[in-house]
Amino acid sequence: MTESVSVTDNSFETTAVKLIQRFHLLQQERVETYTLFEEGYVAYLKGHPNYNFPLYRQLVHEITETFNKISADIIVIKTRLNDDHQQSAVAGLINKIQDQEQKKLETTVQHQISRQNDIDHPDVPEHKEQSESQKEKLKEIVDKINEFLEELKYESEELYGEEEDENLVER
Repeated sequence: MTESVSVTDNSFETTAVKLIQRFHLLQQERVETYTLFEEGYVAYLKGHPNYNFPLYRQLVHEITETFNKISADIIVIKTRLNDDHQQSAVAGLINKIQDQEQKKLETTVQHQISRQNDIDHPDVPEHKEQSESQKEKLKEIVDKINEFLEELKYESEELYGEEEDENLVER
């Protein structure tokens, strides 16, 4: 997992723009963590029928810790944007993204279970159907996250302009 600066660190700059930039870095870290999670899961499945569950359990533990840290940092960002910078619309979009990310994680786990059930019981067509259904649900959630990220981009454009104006005045 990537080492990152926590937003709770007092040395972290807290302008609204810096907070939004930090949010985007955390989102990127979340995407990278999902990639590691999927790679680890695929390696686990390749062990069929002698799965290495202790190793997979350790991966899940590490992934969970990373997601919890990312989520905690994003909650701080959302709170600071809302309370310190009066950016309730931006904070609201971040909250919507967080909600979708929670659904994505839950659906990812359900999808992994259904994929393993399909491998372990290929003669039960319901497992394949459930896996496909979870895969489609994941796609819909990712699309929704991307929509909210796009809205966040437009909602925060004004803040970037304001920071540029402030930098010009300081010179």
